[in-house]
Amino acid sequence: MTPKEFVKALSSVEFDDVFNPYSNQCPIHDLPDAPKLRRKALLALLHAAVQTEIDSLWIGRDLGYRGGRRTGLALTDEMHMHSHAVRWHIVVKRVTNGTPVAERTAAVIWSVLALIKTPIFLWNVFPLHPHEPGDPFSNRSHNSREREAGESLLADLILMIQPRRLIAIGNEAMRAAQHVANSHEIIQVRHPSYGGQTVFLKQVKSLYDL
Repeated sequence: MTPKEFVKALSSVEFDDVFNPYSNQCPIHDLPDAPKLRRKALLALLHAAVQTEIDSLWIGRDLGYRGGRRTGLALTDEMHMHSHAVRWHIVVKRVTNGTPVAERTAAVIWSVLALIKTPIFLWNVFPLHPHEPGDPFSNRSHNSREREAGESLLADLILMIQPRRLIAIGNEAMRAAQHVANSHEIIQVRHPSYGGQTVFLKQVKSLYDL
């Protein structure tokens, strides 16, 4: 699968109570061309990744309403979009109105990514934003049908960018990685939310000899 085919497949995924930032436009926060610009940024990111020897693929759970729903970038909020772009030598434009929004998980992720120079690609088990019915600005865990769709895309992504190893952030990510990893090495670390920040940082710093 090529980067263009991957982005097209991802953009076509639809579920109830799920926001797809690559095809859906938030009527409250998004600029008119937001989905197109998020697709463009992801495509540029994938093109850069397939031309790079990826050390590791970090896998989170879902896009959050304060992070990836707005940016279209896994584990990345608007406060760290520029850092993500600089890391991959691409251009990423903010596509929302108002003041940039921060996300706690993204802040922790990027606090340690700033110390690591090796190529790391960020993704999620379910790469869209699942929310509670009637409340688009909430977060929920993906269900089994959404998980199957996410794992299929994750398997395609692994084949496309060929990371040396998979870093599963939390239990959900670990289960998904085990389903699709084939011969790739999988390492699980604690998710930084719900009191796991200190353990997460300690594990990641140990993995990368920081």
